[in-house]
Formats: sequence, structure tokens, C-alpha cells
Amino acid sequence: MSGKEEFIELYQELIHREGADALLDYLENKSDFFTCPASARFHGAYVGGLCDHSLNVYHCLTDYLARERVQELYGLEVPPESAAIAALLHDLCKIGCYKAGTRNVKNEVTGAWEKVPTFYYEDPLPYGHGEKSVYIISGFMKLKREEAMAIRWHMGFSGGEDSRLVGQALEKYPLAFALSVADMEATYFLEGEEAQI
Repeated sequence: MSGKEEFIELYQELIHREGADALLDYLENKSDFFTCPASARFHGAYVGGLCDHSLNVYHCLTDYLARERVQELYGLEVPPESAAIAALLHDLCKIGCYKAGTRNVKNEVTGAWEKVPTFYYEDPLPYGHGEKSVYIISGFMKLKREEAMAIRWHMGFSGGEDSRLVGQALEKYPLAFALSVADMEATYFLEGEEAQI
């Protein structure tokens, strides 16, 4: 099963909110979500990397939420629909931002410069990171407050605002902390440069 097929299957199985069908239609037919990279040069820097990253975050999040300590000690219970929305849609802010190109890299063996494929980041809607994802999703369907906070703070930071806000958001909205952990796990352990070796 391809990443796109798995994404669509999970989305249709778990997300049933009003507007969800229109959002999926947008992702499939009116955006580059399924062909977009997750980054320009690091994790998921390939065609389809954003979809794969979103799936990795979903699996890391559901594994985290299934931990005995999370359920029993922290009492964190997240509805499956909320987990799917937060994880699968957290990086919609990257849609339409990556352009394919080339860059010069010195060949370590021959010493000659070679053109290699790369992506360049150019944001046509500079609205922030997590907040831009919330904005895009909200154009199609209503988010619960905890979902919106989780997506907004999924990187644990965003912009130059008062850094105390991050801690307050992660403490008040445990799904935000959980999604941040899942995003970091997927980015640095499943998809990072060390994971490629």
C-alpha cells in the first residue's frame, strides 16, 4: 500500500467531521500534499515526503497514547478522530511551499562540482507554521480546541512570541505535548539523517 493510499484509508476511517470530505478533496485534487516534500533538505526531502511524515507522526502519536503510563498515570485519553486530525494534518502549512530545483555539491571522490536535485522553500502565505495549518484546516472543518492547540504547538515553539506560552500550552493541552513528542520522534529518529544510514 502506498503512503497516499494509507493516508486516505486512515483519514476516511477515522475523520467524519462536517467538512472532512471537502478537505480530503482539497488535499487530493487541489494541492500538492501527496507530492510535496516534508522539508527542503532534511527529513522527508523527497516527492511524497510530507505524506510519509504525516503517517509517521500518526503512528508515533498512537503508539505514545497507547503507553500504559500515558493512559494510567497521566489519564490521557484522546478520541481516535482527534489523534488522526492532529497527526495527519499538523503540517498542512507546507502545502505549496516547496519548489524543485538543483544545487551544486562537490563530489567527495572526484572533487568535481555536480548538480543535484533539491527543493527550495518559498511560502506564498507567510502565516506562521502551526498556526497556518490550523488556519487551513479551519477553512474546511471545525477543530476542537485541544486539536487546534496541538497543531499550533506541534513543534514546541513557533515564532518569536513569549516562550512561556509554549509551556503553558503543553501543560494545559496534553495532546499538544503528545503530538510534539510524536513529531520529534518521526522527524529525528524515523526520518532524520541518522535514520537513513
